[in-house]
Amino acid sequence: MEKYQINQFVEKTKQQDKGQGLFELETERILEINLEQQIWAKMGTMISYRGNIKFEREGILEHGFGKLFKKAFTGEGASLMKATGSGKLYVADQGKKISILHLNGESISVNGNDLLAFEPSIQWDIKMMRRIAGLLAGGLFNVRLEGKGMVAFTSHYEPLTLMVERGNPVYTDPNATVAWSGDLQPEFVTDVSLKSFFGRGSGESVQMKFEGQGFVVVQPFEEVYFGNKES
Repeated sequence: MEKYQINQFVEKTKQQDKGQGLFELETERILEINLEQQIWAKMGTMISYRGNIKFEREGILEHGFGKLFKKAFTGEGASLMKATGSGKLYVADQGKKISILHLNGESISVNGNDLLAFEPSIQWDIKMMRRIAGLLAGGLFNVRLEGKGMVAFTSHYEPLTLMVERGNPVYTDPNATVAWSGDLQPEFVTDVSLKSFFGRGSGESVQMKFEGQGFVVVQPFEEVYFGNKES
């Protein structure tokens, strides 16, 4: 059969340089980083590399006592690794779809579990979201990123961006919420009447409420994080 020759498979799936710069989507679920100096990526996401690249786990005081305390307090499981050198680095996270943003002075908040990689030029901080009556065991945390540089985050399947307008708030399932614009400050709200309809993961009556002007990104999947419990 001519259809399934090895050379056809190789030609169809082989890596290709697309000339897109530092971050390049090799496929929808594999990020190629054309490394020249340094990059931060989620620990455990490296699947391959070529070139002269050194990998280091995030040092315990790498980002100061403030972030160390927050990581201990939030029980953050998504540690970072630092890749330094030159070459091609390929990262992926459980087959999730990858989105790339180039921040030009803007800010965005990304669910801590969905952050994949970012440039060292980006300023970042861990933000703990308010817990309600223990419904979210361990709470939820997000990472606020701002400045100039590239950021990559992941979602289960295709993400959907919902516009938030003043006077017309958007409610989301916390486990399906991936990211939101930096000007928004979500709050947790409860509605027991929606218990059987809204979410299954971290407390079925809990929703995130976004008010103001901006956007929120959701995914068609409820990601239950380690430490969360059902109410």
